[in-house]
Parts: sequence; C-alpha cells; structure tokens
Amino acid sequence: MLNEPLYSLAERFISYIQLEKRYSAHTCIAYRNDLLQFFDYITASYSNTPVGDISHVMIRSWLAHLMEDAMTAKSVNRKISTLKSFFKYCLRQGLVKQSPMVKVIAPKISRRLPGYIEEKGMRALEDNISPVSVSSLHIFADDFEGTTHRLIFEIFYQTGIRLSELIALPEFRVDRSNLSVKVMGKGGKERIIPISERLLSQIAVYMEQKRVHLEEFESGVLLVHPHTGQRLYPKYVYLMVRKYLTEHQITTLKKKSPHILRHTFATHLANNGADLNAIKELLGHSSLAATQVYTHNTIEQLKKVYKQAHPKA
Repeated sequence: MLNEPLYSLAERFISYIQLEKRYSAHTCIAYRNDLLQFFDYITASYSNTPVGDISHVMIRSWLAHLMEDAMTAKSVNRKISTLKSFFKYCLRQGLVKQSPMVKVIAPKISRRLPGYIEEKGMRALEDNISPVSVSSLHIFADDFEGTTHRLIFEIFYQTGIRLSELIALPEFRVDRSNLSVKVMGKGGKERIIPISERLLSQIAVYMEQKRVHLEEFESGVLLVHPHTGQRLYPKYVYLMVRKYLTEHQITTLKKKSPHILRHTFATHLANNGADLNAIKELLGHSSLAATQVYTHNTIEQLKKVYKQAHPKA
C-alpha cells in the first residue's frame, strides 16, 4: 500500500517488531510513541504527506524542533534510532526508494561513566554486616524476607543480569550440574552465565524456605514476593535496593538502582583483568561498543592508584 496512512503504517511496523523481531513491550511502546509524535509533526507541518515523500529535511526540522524544546541529545538519538528502524522496514516493504535517514546525523552526546559500588561496599552486603554500624548490625533480617532481599542482591552482583531478567528468571533455568543460569535477554536472546557454588547453595536454601514459609506462591519463577508469593514487580525491587544502599551507606552515588549492581558486576570484572569480549557476552550486549564504557572505569581506577602510590604523582 504505497499511499497507506502514516498512523496505520506505524501500527503495522509495531506489530512487526513485536511479533517478528520480538522486541520487548517497553521498547514497542517507546517506538510507537516516537512514531506518533513524529507523524503528528509531519501532518501538522506538511499536511497529508505519504511516507515515500518524507525527506531528510523534514526529519531534520522535527529534530531541531525537539531540541528547541530542550530535549536532551540522548532522547533525540533514541528517536533517530526509532526512525532508522522504521524507514529500514519501509525500504524492505518497497514503500520508499531510499531511507531519508542516511542524511540525518545524530547529535553527539557526552558519555557518562556508569556509577558502581566499591568492592568494600559489596563485601559488606556479602558479609551481611552494616559498614556504618558500631554494633555490627546485620543488613538483612534473619527471616524469609531478609533471605529474599539478600538473594536478590547476590544474583544481581554475581550475574550482572537486568531487572527484567531477574524478575522473569524461572527455577528450571538454574543448572545445578553446570553451575550456571540460563537467562532470556533482550530480543529473546539466551545467554548462559556461570555462578559460584556459594550462590547455588543460597538459591537452594531460598527455594526450600519459599516452600516452607509460603502456603501459595507463583510457580515457575525463582523469586517471589516474600509476603504474597506473587511474581516480583519492578518497583518493589527498585525501592528495596535503594533502601538498603541508602540506609547502610553502601555507596555515595546519587542514583541507587538495581542497574548500579549490573554496572558494579561489569566494572569489577574489568578492574580485575577480565577480557572485554567475555564481559560483553556475560552482559548480553549485542555490540562491543556498549561494553567498552567499562574500560574507562578501569582507566580511572589506574589513575587513582597512580596518584596514591607514585611519589611524583
């Protein structure tokens, strides 16, 4: 349909990335919002323009409009990524002769180094001893809720998995014989992450306690809410992680989210000499470029050591 309405074409594209490309629900919603916003601008500024007549000039005009409204370069780049995928789809469908995105240049963004927790902070969590308590107060309570919270921290730090991956992790994906977990990542891509015997033991204890303390719980998933037995939801995990990191001053970082533990996992690996390609595979990154940011943290660590140790520093 060469003259298919833009909004109808947008829904067809969203169905494609959802059903065939297996993009996450969150990504599909973001792509839909980006496209609808773009089409609203095109319709208002250029009337009923068919997709084949949309030019790079129109797209640049929209991007300039967004930046005039103080949208960050990072957000603009995400919208550019959406349009690149959309016009690539249109090209395959024969709806455009050439993607107008080839003449659109993304604005440069300053790459921030990912924050992470120092190793001594992670040791405090691992030892269950608050680093700010004079009476050796335990960080995690000695009950099923405390066991659940502690295991969440351990899995985040020892595997580097994403929040969505943790919540969806099934019991059967824990391979006891091979000391590993199989994780379903973005785009339905599977990866295998090795785990320690200690973590495997903690998982076994948790699974046993789950069956003792809860009369009913959602079957299949590994981690459940310690009181309701239902599948964990993102906000619960986010608030729980922030609470522990703040109350026990585990980190001085302003952002205290589950993703900090993923950054910590990768940074500690890099600082201790792990191969970058290996870190890439463990994190489930599709490109090495996304993983290379952790080399900057390693360099910063070396600078710190140099300043502290060298007499001429």
